Amino acid sequence: MHTQTPTKSDTAQLPQLHLPRNDGMELDMDWVARVQANTSAIERRAATLPGRRSVKKQFQAAWLCKAISCIDLTTLAGDDTAARVQRLCAKARQPVSPELLDALGMTGLTVGAVCVYHDMVETAVAALDGSGIPVAAVSTGFPAGLSPFHLRVQEIKESVAAGAKEIDIVISRRHVLSGNWQALYDEMRAFREACGEAHVKAILATGELGTLRNVARASLICMMAGADFIKTSTGKESVNATLPVTLTMIRAIRDFEARTGIKVGYKPAGGISKAKDAITYLAMMKDELGDRWLQPDLFRFGASSLLGDIERQLEHHVTGAYSAGWRHALA
Repeated sequence: MHTQTPTKSDTAQLPQLHLPRNDGMELDMDWVARVQANTSAIERRAATLPGRRSVKKQFQAAWLCKAISCIDLTTLAGDDTAARVQRLCAKARQPVSPELLDALGMTGLTVGAVCVYHDMVETAVAALDGSGIPVAAVSTGFPAGLSPFHLRVQEIKESVAAGAKEIDIVISRRHVLSGNWQALYDEMRAFREACGEAHVKAILATGELGTLRNVARASLICMMAGADFIKTSTGKESVNATLPVTLTMIRAIRDFEARTGIKVGYKPAGGISKAKDAITYLAMMKDELGDRWLQPDLFRFGASSLLGDIERQLEHHVTGAYSAGWRHALA
């Protein structure tokens, strides 16, 4: 099948984005069929990563500040309230105490985005007004993605209308598990169209896809269909972001960029709560994709508690002492 190179006609309407959107391409089943994943080799490579990159002192502090700028600060709880979201947005504007930022020379540091359910989009947009921080909304029947299709599409449109600049959609896992790649492609194209100018992140729910080959193929299909980002998990599965899954997905991104010239972002989500883990993920992105993927328009952490641990590590760097975790509460 002939491969259609994505066009580069417009740019995403996000303050920090300057790259062409991924307009997608025709479904190339020959390419999909050739995609394989050597699980044992991937797992061996992933197992070496935590010990291969060790940064200390001011270099560690710099990497942790970079991690903060790439966080999608998230609250997706059933008991979310407007007050909780407003506190989260205040933390997004000022993720680390001004005194620490002054000592680090990092005044003006903010997170990458705030991620909420649809009902909280308007509250978050109002709370972040003037900050330049976009609001991301989880959508399409998050987290299971099993609501009627027309309602999933309508949910996207309503979140965009409410002011969300990023939409985190969930794919139908059954399409992957049954090998119905055309259905997955068509679904993702419809979601991409419904997002309009909003940035779309495709959540694969990798812990429910069975094999790394399925992860690799689903990643490629979503990119072919126009995903601006591919994301590991909803954070609600029993297995969320892992290093082997990350390696599989970012190599799919690398292959897609080499073939089409389009850069697609990556977002690990769920289970990343420690500063040292954030550095491992950043180092993997640098090793596999290069420095350009260390910017928030191409890399995000889906996290809530991660920011608190990073702030504790930065305080230790500045003062030489660790503070209690409760001093860095988010909401």
